[in-house]
Amino acid sequence: MTWVILALGLVFVMEGLALALAPSRLEEVLALLARLSREQRRMIGLGAVAVGVALVALARWIGAV
Repeated sequence: MTWVILALGLVFVMEGLALALAPSRLEEVLALLARLSREQRRMIGLGAVAVGVALVALARWIGAV
């Protein structure tokens, strides 16, 4: 359970940094995403999930977790 809390905390840190450091760029990215088709957004989401799973696997492989 502590790993879930740690992961959520890291997500909030990354999201907060994006909002704090580049709010106008974030608006541009959101506008770009709004112009993409549903299928393109789905593929981006699946790619992000794949990268996340790979990073977790890498962390476990090197012994971080």
